[in-house]
Amino acid sequence: MISKATIRLLCGSVLLCMLSPIALAQYSQAVDARSYQLGILGGFSEVVRLGVKELALSEVMSPEEMDDILPDAQVVADRNGVLLYREADLLVTDLYPADVALGKHVLLVYTGDTLDKYLAIKADKQALVDAGEYDGEARTEIARRFGRLLSYPMPVIDELIKKQRGH
Repeated sequence: MISKATIRLLCGSVLLCMLSPIALAQYSQAVDARSYQLGILGGFSEVVRLGVKELALSEVMSPEEMDDILPDAQVVADRNGVLLYREADLLVTDLYPADVALGKHVLLVYTGDTLDKYLAIKADKQALVDAGEYDGEARTEIARRFGRLLSYPMPVIDELIKKQRGH
């Protein structure tokens, strides 16, 4: 239970921030991109560990940024009991713009056999591309499989696909 003194302190802090743009600006500057990305990773790690999401993706980063953040990202993952996979060639589907991770790296956050499922979708897509059959329903199904692995609701998956196709 939160004490009245704590509530007064929090309310005072909120009021101070609301009344002081300088204090707010100083706070905002203190949150650097690296800390922000590790914080996002921590949140995603928790929801993956709890089974709310099967697979989560970090923000895309340059290879150099990924080299820098990876040791601390591993600490965050270990603390949360999840696994990381550094992906330099993210699966491209109709869920996101094709160039979303071009030349960038991303961390896959997962548990169990989820990485195998991701790699299977990626291999199935490549087989369709190689056979000249990556279109129509086959293309849509690859995007849907990836969306389900990301634990997106079907209406969201369908809306993302529709948006990427310009409909």
